[in-house]
Amino acid sequence: VGYASIQYDDQIGKLSLIGAGMRSHPGVTATFFGALSTAGVNIEMISTSEIRISIICRQADIERGVQAAHTAFGLDADQSEAVVYGGSGR
Repeated sequence: VGYASIQYDDQIGKLSLIGAGMRSHPGVTATFFGALSTAGVNIEMISTSEIRISIICRQADIERGVQAAHTAFGLDADQSEAVVYGGSGR
């Protein structure tokens, strides 16, 4: 298989929002993308699954994007409630 050129960009980063409850909570994607937009994070690529939304953006924007997502979903509070599920895989 031939090719004309290869493009390489080492200044990108990946930010993922992961949670099993995303399918049953409308507006998660809108909240995530709205927070990134407000923070000035330009989304270059989007990938999704049933439990994950991932975006590719400039590496320089990753920290700002993480902070914006944490704030949008209330994860930056001093105390937050967490639900942990465990299983043996059997």
